Amino acid sequence: MVDLESEVPPLPPRYRFRDLLLGDQGWQNDDRVQVEFYMNENTFKERLKLFFIKNQRSSLRIRLFNFSLKLLSCLLYIIRVLLENPSQGNEWSHIFWVNRSLPLWGLQVSVALISLFETILLGYLSYKGNIWEQILRIPFILEIINAVPFIISIFWPSLRNLFVPVFLNCWLAKHALENMINDLHRAIQRTQSAMFNQVLILISTLLCLIFTCICGIQHLERIGKKLNLFDSLYFCIVTFSTVGFGDVTPETWSSKLFVVAMICVALVVLPIQFEQLAYLWMERQKSGGNYSRHRAQTEKHVVLCVSSLKIDLLMDFLNEFYAHPRLQDYYVVILCPTEMDVQVRRVLQIPMWSQRVIYLQGSALKDQDLLRAKMDDAEACFILSSRCEVDRTSSDHQTILRAWAVKDFAPNCPLYVQILKPENKFHIKFADHVVCEEEFKYAMLALNCICPATSTLITLLVHTSRGQEGQQSPEQWQKIYGRCSGNEVYHIVLEESTFFAEYEGKSFTYASFHAHKKFGVCLIGVRREDNKNILLNPGPRYIMNATDICFYINITKEENSAFKNQDQQKKSNVPRSFYHGPSRLPVHSIIASMGTVAIDLQDTSCRSTSGPTLSLPTEGSKEIRRPSIAPVLEVADTSSIQTCDLLSDQSEDETTADEETSSNLEYAKGYPPYSPYIGSSPTFCHLLHEKVPFCCLRLDKSCQHNYYEDAKAYGFKNKLIIVAAETAGNGLYNFIVPLRAYYRPKKELNPIVLLLDNPPDMHFLDAICWFPMVYYMVGSIDNLDDLLRCGVTFAANMVVVDKESTMSAEEDYMADAKTIVNVQTLFRLFSSLSIITELTHPANMRFMQFRAKDCYSLALSKLEKKEREKGSNLAFMFRLPFAAGRVFSISMLDTLLYQSFVKDYMISITRLLLGLDTTPGSGFLCSMKITEEDLWIRTYARLYQKLCSSTGDVPIGIYRTESQKLTTSESQISISVEEWEDTKDSKDQSHHRSNHRNSTSSDQSDHPLLRRKSMQWARRLSRKGPKHSGKTAEKITQQRLNLYRRSERQELAELVKNRMKHLGLSTVGYDEMNDHQSTLSYILINPSPDTRLELNDVVYLIRPDPLAYLPNSEPSRKNSICNAMGQDSREETQL
Repeated sequence: MVDLESEVPPLPPRYRFRDLLLGDQGWQNDDRVQVEFYMNENTFKERLKLFFIKNQRSSLRIRLFNFSLKLLSCLLYIIRVLLENPSQGNEWSHIFWVNRSLPLWGLQVSVALISLFETILLGYLSYKGNIWEQILRIPFILEIINAVPFIISIFWPSLRNLFVPVFLNCWLAKHALENMINDLHRAIQRTQSAMFNQVLILISTLLCLIFTCICGIQHLERIGKKLNLFDSLYFCIVTFSTVGFGDVTPETWSSKLFVVAMICVALVVLPIQFEQLAYLWMERQKSGGNYSRHRAQTEKHVVLCVSSLKIDLLMDFLNEFYAHPRLQDYYVVILCPTEMDVQVRRVLQIPMWSQRVIYLQGSALKDQDLLRAKMDDAEACFILSSRCEVDRTSSDHQTILRAWAVKDFAPNCPLYVQILKPENKFHIKFADHVVCEEEFKYAMLALNCICPATSTLITLLVHTSRGQEGQQSPEQWQKIYGRCSGNEVYHIVLEESTFFAEYEGKSFTYASFHAHKKFGVCLIGVRREDNKNILLNPGPRYIMNATDICFYINITKEENSAFKNQDQQKKSNVPRSFYHGPSRLPVHSIIASMGTVAIDLQDTSCRSTSGPTLSLPTEGSKEIRRPSIAPVLEVADTSSIQTCDLLSDQSEDETTADEETSSNLEYAKGYPPYSPYIGSSPTFCHLLHEKVPFCCLRLDKSCQHNYYEDAKAYGFKNKLIIVAAETAGNGLYNFIVPLRAYYRPKKELNPIVLLLDNPPDMHFLDAICWFPMVYYMVGSIDNLDDLLRCGVTFAANMVVVDKESTMSAEEDYMADAKTIVNVQTLFRLFSSLSIITELTHPANMRFMQFRAKDCYSLALSKLEKKEREKGSNLAFMFRLPFAAGRVFSISMLDTLLYQSFVKDYMISITRLLLGLDTTPGSGFLCSMKITEEDLWIRTYARLYQKLCSSTGDVPIGIYRTESQKLTTSESQISISVEEWEDTKDSKDQSHHRSNHRNSTSSDQSDHPLLRRKSMQWARRLSRKGPKHSGKTAEKITQQRLNLYRRSERQELAELVKNRMKHLGLSTVGYDEMNDHQSTLSYILINPSPDTRLELNDVVYLIRPDPLAYLPNSEPSRKNSICNAMGQDSREETQL
């Protein structure tokens, strides 16, 4: 240790402590050298260069002074011409000698000295080794011509009257002006507009040409007509404008030659300037120019940032954004990095949009482009992802960078961001509103399986409409469907509302029922003033406060409504209709239905305690009076609220003790232990006690735990839900969660089979292995064997998700081609299968379940075109697949993001309805089916009362299925043909096995015979054609078509059965002849209270949160709301 210390050298003297005390005395003999930097800039030349050239502000002053000198010299020339007396005679000496007074000469000499000195100094400072480059420059030559003669005249007085073309200094002034503008923009640190510079150059060039021509003609005509400056100006303007009156013309050959030279110069210089100006104008049209600061501060505007702008996206945004009255004065600035599309350019030239929409070509990642769009003054910024890309993750990354860039540039600008993948959502949590496409898509498709047409319900709610679609149609269902589509979600403070103010201090259920009974509005949720969470149907225990914000569904908001009492309506001669105007309430039909409900309320002496089901009244009561319904209480009575303990297994159906014990061991309720991505909302679900091994998740592969290789072998009690997707993305997790939510009864849980083109990764399997009855299989819907193995023959729903690899196509609308053809094949092979399809473009939904010769579909196509011509935002709503909820496009939900600018609560309400978010005390969306035993309720108003008084449910709409109304001749033809075919089939089926019911013989040799006989029968009918009228000919055509369809379906059914036999699958239960082509379904959102209920109507309900009403006693309650949800293992909740 001592040796190591001895080897350390002592500190130098300058680092010792005594040197700090003694100061710099020890530094006198120091060997350090002080180095000065940038010594080259300390020379006299560099200092002059810094002052005259490099420094922006001083250089700007120098150029401004030089510009003023040139203008002064031109002004002195004009003064000299005006003061000069026109001399007599035509001598050439008048061209070379002029009369110049001594003071004027002195001023011109001073200007010339200063200008020449400045020119020589700047030439010396900018010298770079080539002297001729400096001398031969045009500005330097002009300076020599204008300054040197005056300087020589100082030493040679006889030359003081020599003519000097001082007017050429205008070109030097133009050159100084260009340099001055450049220095000006450098000094204020702002980029100038190239368009402004080019216009300035063009104007200055034109002025210099005219001024030079004026002065030259005037001087050369001193020996001719002796024109003054005004006559020269007149001549130049007439000549350059190609008018040529001829009253003023040059006389001398010199002036004529000068005019020719000036015209040649103008023909060369001006076209070049105009060409550059036109090019810059075209470039500016492409880039869009700027949105001025003055406009940004005096007007309101929003910015739309997209990577590529398509016409469909643009029109969806504009139609939805400007559908709100208070946004009519807003401007839309589009910031897009690509050049404007031809279709987009054509649309933006329409006067309605050209005055409102400004297109800027630029990137959101550049502060310069954000400044052009005045992002810091914008009311909002919408950032949309490009969904038509194969790599959706890359598209999300671009969206994230745009959001970051906008937030960095304008921190106070509200952000509305659309993201594609849920795993990327947490990067933009700072945004004010975020819509994750895959989250909403899969949750909506999942709810479509248990609440039919949920996608259509949500789409209609988030679209702005006045309910005027289909009002000119002869079809009654289209009229009522179009009227109800105008219902939207609105909000109002309770104490400021006419609808709800009287219900302060009363229960939510009471307020909802009576507001619907009185005004026809459907109260669906509330939000406390001091709470950000929205509660959908908080139940009868929730007491309304004056400061609560009420959310309701209605045709228009309360502020745009007019109110009439019953007496005024009796006096007015207004026909009874559902809605009698876009801004009126359905008061007439409501009052018409109030009488029946009022009678029930008055005659009811006690509440019904029969249970949650809408049970039939006794026969005696039917004979005496109409069945009564219990009134809705103002304040909830704990004894009358029917609740269930969903945390216990007694909430399920009536089962034996052994069955309950086995079910207790199988399922549990809790939060999923593993989420596949950050940012997923935790949902209380049905879970397994132990996770399933990954090998058991594979449906078509046996393992050491089970030996099943197809869906049929599992023996599921409920029908399957099959999801066909390309990959198992994280968004698919949101398909499973709503179907396994805690409020779904165990006996209603459908097995889920994921039919994937590519094997899932381990992270996804880790997330789904805790859910019961969830399986996957690697296969494709292109392969019939894969479909049969995954159980398509006994599936309740088949969900076909659009494949990412097909979203990018050469022709945009061809992105859905493969999906449409595959679904059409499924539709032909399995006509009874309920297929729910996702498409990229909503316009392609007309090809779903396509039937080229279907007259009804052709009529709907014409109706859609008419609605589009009227400017409807929902022209596609009358397409049967959309109305029935069998087709969905995620682009329909783009309006959800746009609408949130006006209704900031729409995203939260939609997430609650879809089950993406769960708020304690908030209800959930479910459905119930009207059976024959429930038709005693008769009207929607009585159903509303029954639900509110018994279970606390709030109905929001009806899903109705009807048969297509054919003409008499068509129906008779179809019946006669099918009767003949059924007779023929019964004869052919007499020798077949029982498990092949509803099918023809398995011997394929019978089919040509059947078809041959059918065609012979059709030909016999055709030969009788001329004897009948035109209607008979239509009958024959329809008969032929039905025969062809029938025989074709038999062949397809035989193909499916043969493949099932080949795979070793049982054909029992395959119902190939069940065809639902003759039915149509549609949604009625918040229908009129007097709407009659029909058999098989599905009612959409917002059911209160069962966890909010867990009973403290009576743990065993068989007559609970859950019994109503799961009774008799029905697929839909029964009344």
